[in-house]
Amino acid sequence: MAKLRTFLAALALSLLASTTLTATASADAPPRSGWNNWSCRPSAAHPEPVVLVHGLGANSWDNFLTLAPTLRSAGYCVYSETYGRTVLGGLAGGLAPMADSAAEVGAFVDRVRAATGAAKVDIVGHSEGTTVPAYYMKYLGGAAKVDDFVGFGSNFRGTTLNGLATLAAGLGLQDLLTGVGCGACTDFLPGSAFLAELNDGPVAVPGPTYTTIVTRYDRVVTPYTSGLLTGDNVTNIVLQDKCRLDTAGHLGLAVDPNVAQLVLNRLDPDGSKPFRCRPFTTIGI
Repeated sequence: MAKLRTFLAALALSLLASTTLTATASADAPPRSGWNNWSCRPSAAHPEPVVLVHGLGANSWDNFLTLAPTLRSAGYCVYSETYGRTVLGGLAGGLAPMADSAAEVGAFVDRVRAATGAAKVDIVGHSEGTTVPAYYMKYLGGAAKVDDFVGFGSNFRGTTLNGLATLAAGLGLQDLLTGVGCGACTDFLPGSAFLAELNDGPVAVPGPTYTTIVTRYDRVVTPYTSGLLTGDNVTNIVLQDKCRLDTAGHLGLAVDPNVAQLVLNRLDPDGSKPFRCRPFTTIGI
C-alpha cells in the first residue's frame, strides 16, 4: 500500500504542478510573439508553417514560451492549440486518450493548412507532443500532410516513471487513472493497448522526415531510449552527444537553447548554422 500511495501521490503532484504552473498567468493572455497569427503567410524560405504540440498537462502556449518566439523570429508561421482537455479541464491539456488527441491535432493541422494555403506543415512536439503526432502520421493520414517532424523529450514506447508506472500496471490501476480524467496516463503505461498499436510495425512511416531529440538526464521518460526510432527517414539525437555540457532534464528541454538550435537546423537543413554547444542545466528537471 505504501508503494500505491507513492504512485498516486506522484501522479497527483504531477498534474497539480502542471495546472498550477500554467495558472500563474492569465489564460486569456495572448502570446506577444506573433505566433497563432492567422494572417501569416509562409515565405519561400520556410514554406511549411510549424505546428507546435505540447506535452501532458501543458497547454498551447506555456510549453513553448521560449521556442515559439524563436521560430517566429526565424521567419516561420507558428501555431499551437491546447488539445486533450478532460474533466480535469482548466489550462491542462494532453490528458484525454491519445488516439482522440491525435484526431484533434489532425483537425488543427487541417485548419492551419487551410488558413495558410500550405500543402504540408512541420510539426515540433515535446513529450506527449511526440507520441500523439506519431499516431496521427501513422494511422490518421498525417503522413501526407507533414513534411518534417521534430520531437524532443520523445516517448514512443511508454515510460516506467522510474518504476512507478510499472507498479501501476502491476496493480491494475489503468482504469483508475482513466476514471480521474487522464486517459493519456494509462496510454503511457508500458504494454498499453495504445502503445501496442503505435508500435505494431515501425513508428516512423514513409513520407515525413523524423528527428527525435532525447536527454540522458530524463527522469520522466524512463528509459530515455523510449524516444529513439528506427528507419531510413529518422535522425536520432542524444543531446549529450552534441553537447556534453548540457544536463537538461525532461522539462528543461522546452527552454534549452541547444535544443532550439537543433530544432531550427532540422527544420531547415539547407540553411542550418554550425551548432554551438552552450552549457545548460535544469538540475535534472
